Amino acid sequence: MLYSKPITLYENLKEIDILKYSDLYIDYSKELTINDIKKNKDLFQINNNSRLSYGYSPDFNVWIRFKLKNGTNKKLQKILEYDNPLTTHIEFYDLEENSKKIKGLYFRQNDIKTVNSTFKIDLKPNSEKTFYIKANSQITTLIIKLKIWDYLTFFEKELKHQMILALFFGAMFILGIYNLFIFFFTRDISYLYYVIYIIGIIVHHLLYVGFATIYLLPEYWIEKILELAPIIVAIPIIALALFTKEFLNIKQYPKNYKFLNFYLILIPISIIFFMLTDDYDKHRNTLTMLLLIYLMGLTLYATIKKNKQAYFILFGWFVFLISGLTMFLSSAGLFNVYEYFPYIVEASFVSEATIFSIALANRINSLQKEKDDANRRLILHQENETKRLSKKVAIRTKDLKETLIEKELLLKELNHRVKNNMQTIVSLIRLQADEIENDKLQDILVTIQNRINAMSHLHELLYKQDNISHINTYEYFEILVEEVKDSYDKDVDIYLDIKTNIKMEQAVYCGLILNELLTNSFKYAFPNFIGTVDIKLTKEQNKITLIVKDNGIGFKQSSSYNSLGLTLVNTLAVNQLKGEISIDTKNGVETKIVWEDNEQ
Repeated sequence: MLYSKPITLYENLKEIDILKYSDLYIDYSKELTINDIKKNKDLFQINNNSRLSYGYSPDFNVWIRFKLKNGTNKKLQKILEYDNPLTTHIEFYDLEENSKKIKGLYFRQNDIKTVNSTFKIDLKPNSEKTFYIKANSQITTLIIKLKIWDYLTFFEKELKHQMILALFFGAMFILGIYNLFIFFFTRDISYLYYVIYIIGIIVHHLLYVGFATIYLLPEYWIEKILELAPIIVAIPIIALALFTKEFLNIKQYPKNYKFLNFYLILIPISIIFFMLTDDYDKHRNTLTMLLLIYLMGLTLYATIKKNKQAYFILFGWFVFLISGLTMFLSSAGLFNVYEYFPYIVEASFVSEATIFSIALANRINSLQKEKDDANRRLILHQENETKRLSKKVAIRTKDLKETLIEKELLLKELNHRVKNNMQTIVSLIRLQADEIENDKLQDILVTIQNRINAMSHLHELLYKQDNISHINTYEYFEILVEEVKDSYDKDVDIYLDIKTNIKMEQAVYCGLILNELLTNSFKYAFPNFIGTVDIKLTKEQNKITLIVKDNGIGFKQSSSYNSLGLTLVNTLAVNQLKGEISIDTKNGVETKIVWEDNEQ
């Protein structure tokens, strides 16, 4: 049986891959101990590979044997690095020292801050030693790569490696925060899905490169967290699928929309299946990788369909697919791209996240542009509508003005004719009065004549003025006063205090009321033919007050003289003006009428 030759080490040797100079044995029984291995040295075979991959949680132990020779006259101290942070169990045996050290993902030491498991190698001058390593992995992949390092070179490499990883996580975190703020600003669910994707990538990669086990997770949590590996792998993929569905508006492609929804239901079912059994661990990432390939194909399809958003993320998908396939092939032991491009996954993730973030930023610009275009169209529509309505209003206003002018002319003509008719009636009454010698009948005819004149003068004023809704009350009352004074030969002074105008319909009733009250004053208040009458019209808030007061002899309210006139005044005040009337006869006669204006 052939054995690998010893690996000669020198003081100035900085690093060397030793796996390809080692012997290998696979223990499918998983029962052999180090003593069994020592007794059966012929079990080992020469290995020529510098890296070995056995896929997810293989059901066997891998034994590695290698010999190291100190080619100097000095004591040598080197570091043996097991170059994979995910292997769960690594046992290192130094038979000469009779020592055994156990490390791996499940056996992290808090004082050790290196990504990979390391072991100290001590060689005496010109000595030769045989070492054994037993490796197996539960849940995670079993990848074996061994390197001997000079102390200084190793820690320089380790520092550089961790700094690059720290920059990667920092960049991803910043991109996540950036998109989270955009989500808060826009409330676009696409950004939230993408933030979840970035968080999922950060969590997955913290475990994948060993950062989480060094700086974040206590040792007793590691095994529990790794049992959730199918979920940890699937979360960013599902989030990315949801992001793609929303960002590209996959609803516009009904068949793809239904298939993607079905696939998104299938992924959680597969996660539950792989968590319940370990028999198919090597296939647990197959569905997620197929989903990635499908999503890229879907993006390509959307690009062909002239979906503007697809142009931006197509390249990002290409980069992401490369990184995903790289990790899958490496974990499955099919191809080790890290030997040629050590940080291809990190570079791919950052590039993809940056491209997708730019695409999302462009989405904001597109949405803003669409909003601006919509606003411009709305403003243009409003301007056109305003012009149309203005033109329509102008035409309508012109028609209304013409109609109003016609209406005013008709009303003026109506008032003029009513006035003429009333004047005709007054003239007839006067002619009739001239033929009557009975004073009482003449007095009745004069009263009727004044009542008709009160209404006639109102129509005359309405005919003369432009505003027919309100009457010039002072002018109207002045005409009524002169009309009554001319009817009676008495030296009575009448004082007007008019502070407001009243509506046309109110003026009719007020004119009749004033005519009756003045007539009563002239007929009964001044037996000596001398006196004064004060007429006051005011408005406070919505209430109008009319006061007619004379300084005559007064009268008893129980008397029945002129009952028709007082009845007419009371009827007009209460029933027509909807007001209240009060009469004070202590010092002359004061009649006060109050009603609400109720302007509309």
